[in-house]
Amino acid sequence: MTKEQALNLLGLAQRARRLTTGETFVLGAIRDSSAKLVLVASDASANTKKKFTDKSSFYEIPLVDSLTTMELSHAIGAKRSLIAVCDIGFAKKLLKLLT
Repeated sequence: MTKEQALNLLGLAQRARRLTTGETFVLGAIRDSSAKLVLVASDASANTKKKFTDKSSFYEIPLVDSLTTMELSHAIGAKRSLIAVCDIGFAKKLLKLLT
């Protein structure tokens, strides 16, 4: 149930324009600390996972990799395997639901 709630919340964050997607944009959001939470799909490439795990830990931004590309894509209505949540409220609630 909590995964479903998290995916619904992700859709809400997308409609509120509080998400950043795409590798370049997510990297930028991590670097300028506008990202409060990074979501990497569990089935993303090993290279992508490592890159964003390292960046997130360096900038001390929480990272969750428990959702698949299909789940993330369905939640936000676009095919994505990498998402940065740029709102502290959404990020805290998503972290609570996904960990």
